[in-house]
Amino acid sequence: MTIHTPSLDWLTDVTKFAVHRLPAYSDHKYYATFQEAEQQADMAWRHSLNGSWKFNYATNPASRPVEFYTPGFEYGGWSDIQVPGHIQTQGFGQMQYVNTMYPWDGHSDVRPPHIPEDHNPVGSYIKSFVLPENMASGAQPVFISFQGVESAFYVWLNGQFVGYSEDSFTPSDFELTPFLQAGENKLAVEVYQRSTGAWLEDQDFWRFSGIFRDVYLYTIPTLHVRDLHAKADLDASYTQGLLELKLTLEKPATAYATVDVKDAAGHVVASLKADFTDGKASLSATLEQVQRWSAEKPYLYTLFIQIYDASGSLVEVIPQKIGFRKFELINKVMHLNGKRIVFKGVNRHEFNARTGRAISREDMLWDIRTLKQNNMNAVRTSHYPNQTLWYELCDEYGVYVIDEMNLETHGSWQKLGAVEPSWNIPANLPEWQDIVMDRAISMLERDKNHASILIWSCGNESYAGEVLRNVANYFRATDPSRLVHYEGVFHNRTYDDTSDMESRMYAKPADIEQYLNDNPQKPYISCEYMHAMGNSVGGMHKYTELENKYELYQGGFIWDYIDQAVMKKDRYGREYLAIGGDFDDRATDYGFCTDGIVYADRKVSPKMQEVKFLYQNLKLIPDTKGVTIRNENLFEGTGDYELVYSLLHEGQEIVRNAIHVDVAAQTEAYIPLTFPITDGKPGEYVIHTALVLKESTLWAEAGHEVAFGQHIFIVEDPNPLKIPTGGALRVVHGDVNIGVHGADFSIMFSKGAGSLTSLRYAGREMIAIPPAPLFWRATTDNDRGTVLGFEAGGWFAASLTRKCVDIQVTEEQTDRVTVTFRYTLSIHADVQVTVAYTVLADGSLNVKSTYEGVSGLPNLPIFALSFKVPADYRHLDWYAMGPEENYIDRAFGARLGVFRNEAADNVSGYVVPQESGNRTGVRRVDITDDSQRGIRITAPATAPVECNISPYTAFELESAYHQYELPNVYYTVVTVAGKQMGVGGDDSWGAPVHEEYQITADQKLEFEFTVQRV
Repeated sequence: MTIHTPSLDWLTDVTKFAVHRLPAYSDHKYYATFQEAEQQADMAWRHSLNGSWKFNYATNPASRPVEFYTPGFEYGGWSDIQVPGHIQTQGFGQMQYVNTMYPWDGHSDVRPPHIPEDHNPVGSYIKSFVLPENMASGAQPVFISFQGVESAFYVWLNGQFVGYSEDSFTPSDFELTPFLQAGENKLAVEVYQRSTGAWLEDQDFWRFSGIFRDVYLYTIPTLHVRDLHAKADLDASYTQGLLELKLTLEKPATAYATVDVKDAAGHVVASLKADFTDGKASLSATLEQVQRWSAEKPYLYTLFIQIYDASGSLVEVIPQKIGFRKFELINKVMHLNGKRIVFKGVNRHEFNARTGRAISREDMLWDIRTLKQNNMNAVRTSHYPNQTLWYELCDEYGVYVIDEMNLETHGSWQKLGAVEPSWNIPANLPEWQDIVMDRAISMLERDKNHASILIWSCGNESYAGEVLRNVANYFRATDPSRLVHYEGVFHNRTYDDTSDMESRMYAKPADIEQYLNDNPQKPYISCEYMHAMGNSVGGMHKYTELENKYELYQGGFIWDYIDQAVMKKDRYGREYLAIGGDFDDRATDYGFCTDGIVYADRKVSPKMQEVKFLYQNLKLIPDTKGVTIRNENLFEGTGDYELVYSLLHEGQEIVRNAIHVDVAAQTEAYIPLTFPITDGKPGEYVIHTALVLKESTLWAEAGHEVAFGQHIFIVEDPNPLKIPTGGALRVVHGDVNIGVHGADFSIMFSKGAGSLTSLRYAGREMIAIPPAPLFWRATTDNDRGTVLGFEAGGWFAASLTRKCVDIQVTEEQTDRVTVTFRYTLSIHADVQVTVAYTVLADGSLNVKSTYEGVSGLPNLPIFALSFKVPADYRHLDWYAMGPEENYIDRAFGARLGVFRNEAADNVSGYVVPQESGNRTGVRRVDITDDSQRGIRITAPATAPVECNISPYTAFELESAYHQYELPNVYYTVVTVAGKQMGVGGDDSWGAPVHEEYQITADQKLEFEFTVQRV
């Protein structure tokens, strides 16, 4: 039925979500000639309308320019806006970030399908265009495609109503032919931020609106395949390719199709032909010994589909890439091409810090390469279908995809974490069935030909019910080659059959094991785990260790890939990454949008070091004679890699070699390695082994490291440690100070300050602020989630309110002098800490800090000694675990070696300042100025320390909510710790750091290090 007059009532009518919109179809391209199709050039039959449009913003429908679409409406004074792009990122309306609640919470007391009337922003867009020559003849129809508009929109052309659509993340196409005119045409689009669709789009993201994906005109030839479905399956032996191809013409006609199947080298491996009957054609073929598609080797064939008219003239050529693969359940286990698959995945929002979800090809290329370079093999399109290009890249580069329909109704059933589904949608409400099913159909029909997509997802966090069960059954009936995912049934097992797999969010390792040990009926995945908010991803190994322990554990998807922080300027015009609340948006969920293993400006965060290591398919376990290579790939051997190995002594490389190795998939081998004779030279040795690319690939350059393993061992020194030599020490017992002096150094201890106050080498003072025991770290996002400040805030106060109760010169000889300070702390009368400083004849200073355990106190965040040196001493040279920051529960990906950075580098780019930059396993770190003079901190390899060297104290970081609030730099803050608790990451709203990575208060703690001049 043709509707000529649109209505605002559609915004709250669940039955009106597509008026005159064309049915969804496959995302293939088409060309006039075979040559164009081979080149995969820009389509001549498409004409982009991207660019500058005229624009008006209104806060609600009542204030919009109602007649703006009419031919005579004057809009010359309107603003300009870029398409694609969001309204809010271009200076109009209100930026707002919320997580689970609806954005109008607290402002408008509405329930679905009603929407706020006083604040429903309207964007009125106008674009004038002249049809290109190949569309202007009138011989063929002209259509318009909106690839993404949020969340509902009306379209007019030359004053006549064209159509209406909802669903922000799948295309909306309309025919324009009846409304076109010669010369200039006026296209008018009215976009509403709130609609029934907005109730279905309560994802954890910034609440944008507008035309944020491509817009283009297109025409079609006289014969046109509107939809194609290419199913590239494998036989039971996984060797033969089974091709089934279904073609549907725009309208029935006398025509036939021929299909050439070409391999990656361009050779024709099969040819097919079929006539169209009633506008449809089906073709099939069996190909012998095909190359199979997988993430390890994403081999693609290309179908060249040629459409001929009744006279035998070629009318249209369609290049369609396919990958032969079979995804199936075998004995309750997901298999790809006959092998048990493990997803080493991540959830990914489409996001750019400047343009929001209007991301570019360059953004996507950076993302896909980053995934591959860091051993991720899977992505979940959280929580909406992505741009078509993303699926093409996943096909080409090799990434498994859970394709998730555009659905989340989180705020309708979960409030402040409590499950309360009294007004949940869509639930079992039949009136919501069609609008929800439309989203499933739009996704499947567009994306069905992508080899990378293994699983359809019914959306995210929308509870459970008959509506979503019906969606799952639609997926299965329409496309039995894929499985169906939905996590929400965890909250209502009545609808457990909605999902083909047991999927949970943020389940603890123990809970996962409980499921896997209790007669599980489905394979298990964590659709979200490792909440990577701020300094996080601690304890990830507890999940990856399940991969080989339980057959039905099949991996998970980290939450999430990229911080959703937005570039903004502070009051002084300096750019910074802003979070919820920074735009005066209320309601908001503040910094909960910063959960990425990649920063919002597309720089890799230190967390990635751990992810890359724990997601390795190739495990390297070296020892002093060789290395065990365990190849956990499903299909590919190690032939594309070179084994590089090296031996280091005290951080200095002795030898480096490279050899070819060939270890087949699903096997392991021990490779003997040859090292030079060290003649028992005492000290610490480390063997580094790595597999690196022999040749450049799409996603990395030759030499890129894909896997790493190390082995550390110590050759004991048979001779006792030699005491440093020097002139006799001179000790001065002053009324207030104790001075220990050598030939060119002076070290002072103050009874008044209760600490070491001066460390002067050759006239250069190294102590700017005296050392003090430290028990507090700047709280991480995960710490705040466990209310660490409330539970353990006594340690914060203890770090600032210590009392020195005793100072003793406990040893005084000509070659060594020990001064010991004893402190009591405000947290408990029985807590005592001693710090003993031993000055040696060469001016080096041994420091030993001891904490006597007391029961009944909260766990310690850290046990450390912290002091300040002048800011000029900012260059750091480490022999420690690195190179990126690491913590006791996030150190698997760290390696022992020598590396350099600056103190400022250790303030990681977490949007909310917090603890960062720590290194475990510190044997040595030099802290020097531009003249390479300064101090060296050392600890024995058998008892290394942790160090954090930064421009800021824990308390300065604690007090800042944004990076720009941190003070000007005047010091380098040196924190040497015996132990710091882990960072955790099971979730960021209450999951504690795992017990073995905490520091109980009832134990004795002790650490020791030495300071010497450089």
